[in-house]
Amino acid sequence: MAHKYLTTTLPYVNADPHIGFALEIVHADALARYWRLMGHEVFFNTGTDEHGQKIAEKADEKGESRQAYVDHYAGEFKKLKETLGLSIDAFIRTTNPEHKKAAQEIWKRCFESGDIYKKKYKGLYCVGDEMFMKESDLVDGRCPNHPNMELQEIEEENYFFALSKYQGYIEEYLSREGVILPEWRRQEALNFVKGGLEDFSISREIARMDWGVPVPGDENHVMYVWFDALTNYISTLGWPDDTNGTYKNFWENGEPMQMAGKDQVRFQSIMWQGMLKSAGLAPTHHVLYHGFITSGGQKMSKSLGNVISPFELIEKYGADATRYLLLRHVHPYEDTDITWDRMDEWYTANLVNGLGNLVSRVMKMSESYLAEPFDENNLTDEQKKQIYSELYTKPFDDYQFSEVANVIWFNIKTLDEYITDTEPFKLVKQNPEAGKAHIKLLREGLYLIAKRLEPFMPQTSRIIIDAVKQNKKPENLFPRLDK
Repeated sequence: MAHKYLTTTLPYVNADPHIGFALEIVHADALARYWRLMGHEVFFNTGTDEHGQKIAEKADEKGESRQAYVDHYAGEFKKLKETLGLSIDAFIRTTNPEHKKAAQEIWKRCFESGDIYKKKYKGLYCVGDEMFMKESDLVDGRCPNHPNMELQEIEEENYFFALSKYQGYIEEYLSREGVILPEWRRQEALNFVKGGLEDFSISREIARMDWGVPVPGDENHVMYVWFDALTNYISTLGWPDDTNGTYKNFWENGEPMQMAGKDQVRFQSIMWQGMLKSAGLAPTHHVLYHGFITSGGQKMSKSLGNVISPFELIEKYGADATRYLLLRHVHPYEDTDITWDRMDEWYTANLVNGLGNLVSRVMKMSESYLAEPFDENNLTDEQKKQIYSELYTKPFDDYQFSEVANVIWFNIKTLDEYITDTEPFKLVKQNPEAGKAHIKLLREGLYLIAKRLEPFMPQTSRIIIDAVKQNKKPENLFPRLDK
């Protein structure tokens, strides 16, 4: 089986976690869990991006040291591991000494390749994206990602990375099917690159911004936050020392995949790939880009102040229900508009009245009428194959998370209809053997559903499997919402 490496982007720690990152990390966790079920070796990474101007300004506003400020928010993001039931293997922080060492090493290698040089530059700077903007990037004179922020006109001498040197290489890289998913976004990226790549600034003068990784050999500059942060994808694997061979196994010889929001294409699939090539390192195999979550037609963002916290969702619905809402009802690639009312409807219809009610009905009958416990060893080979049939694995392999969930909820609907058609709770009183046979089939069907649920709702999956094996109706899985 393959060595599968999976990483999210690193959220920028200038505010609490929001639903957009929760979507990305839950997508990644479901995929990591699925790959493990299929027998692959998996390394699943996430973490926090902790340098740059925005963080320095926020810490100064609060009167806190920069390190204390990032320590607090890194802790908030780390909480997601427990609250969302994440199976991450590493949590990398860009303030970690080993990461700083890796960032300086990639700088040195790019410098030795002749791809880093110094020049004076004057341009419009977006603090939100922490990058200089071209006139062609702007919409109505503003950064499209941060329309409420004033652009700053800045003139200074910085180090630049010669991305234009890799025009041909990046065109060739983006011409390979699968390096960007979905396919139509790969075509968008390729068309953008064909318009011509420009070198980009990769340092900031300490006199203006002192919170960053020091530039090797120049005490007056720190690294541009993106140049520093992108290196996390390999620093988390132990690069450059790689004493345990993790980098070699999962990046060089494995199948590295990154997940990111659709506004990250330029950073993840263009700048980062140019940096890797310059440093003599292998490229990312795939980057999967998801859409935005909107509410009432408006993009959710920290700068707009309309963010929904994943902790709010977990408090209201529970961890597994939150995972369900994000995996089934948010499109994996397109933007999705959600509201609290819609989420209430999905939760009640599909969890309370759907899965929760089915588990209660089946296990109540099983506990009442079946004496022998369920033994998964008694399943036929055909039944075992059916759990991870192509109907289930193909949409997973295509990263169509909502389609996988639709398969599971079709199974739930099928069992509900079977109960309606056969009425085993009545039949068992008139013809015990026939009634028990139907209940056994329902219990086996419930076990199949629970196994398929494992990547999506791991806690719920375990509860159902335990209930089936113990032949005991569990406590109510999904409480009704207060009106």
